[in-house]
Amino acid sequence: MLEKLIVCFIAGIGAGLGTGFAGMSAAAVISPMLITFLKMEPYMAVGIALASDVLASAVSAYTYGKNKNLDIKNGLVMMISVLCFTLVGSYVSSLVPSTTMGGFSTVMTLILGIKFIVRPVMTTKEARKNVSRKKQVIQSIVSGIIVGFICGFVGAGGGMMMLLILTSVLGYELKTAVGTSVFIMAFTAFTGSASHFAIGGTPDMFCLICCILSTLLWARIAAKFANKSSPIVLNRVTGVVLAVLGAAILVVKH
Repeated sequence: MLEKLIVCFIAGIGAGLGTGFAGMSAAAVISPMLITFLKMEPYMAVGIALASDVLASAVSAYTYGKNKNLDIKNGLVMMISVLCFTLVGSYVSSLVPSTTMGGFSTVMTLILGIKFIVRPVMTTKEARKNVSRKKQVIQSIVSGIIVGFICGFVGAGGGMMMLLILTSVLGYELKTAVGTSVFIMAFTAFTGSASHFAIGGTPDMFCLICCILSTLLWARIAAKFANKSSPIVLNRVTGVVLAVLGAAILVVKH
């Protein structure tokens, strides 16, 4: 029982910091920890990780929204596209003999971390306002299609893909990108966790509760700090958190 508590608490710290700072899916951190150290069945581990993501993403989205760092209109458009094309990607993946992109999410986490340290996102909100509403909607739909398909096909990486596209393609400044990302992730994580538990049955309730509470606590702390930080500090902290998490997950897996 003590081992479960320690593993779940540490996993929650990593997942919460990743969610609050960078909109990262808790599944990328919690799943490999539960599978490696507690020998948990992978399908159930992903279900617990996604369930941990729901409240952590929701409270992070609330914090970013309260600080006016959340684009709800375009977030809703993108979310619908993500949900629809996650199903399409999942179906196409089932037709392919084997997927060679198992480490996609982990590698992307590490690369994005280095990217934020070396090349910070210094875009302003004013620059985004110059883009027409029609173009914003089209960009959100297309981006949602890409993120959803890759997430469904690979089985992970939704949070990282959204952060990359929101900052590099759609031109969001970092705080609004993270706020919009966690807003979308709250809904996608709820859908994913519900389907996992419906198919896989009741999870280990002790691990579920510990992971949810730890992830929620650290996501709240990270989100509050992120919204009070200057853009350059946030870029560097986000970069360090992602790089460390990416490297740690690689070590845990291998």
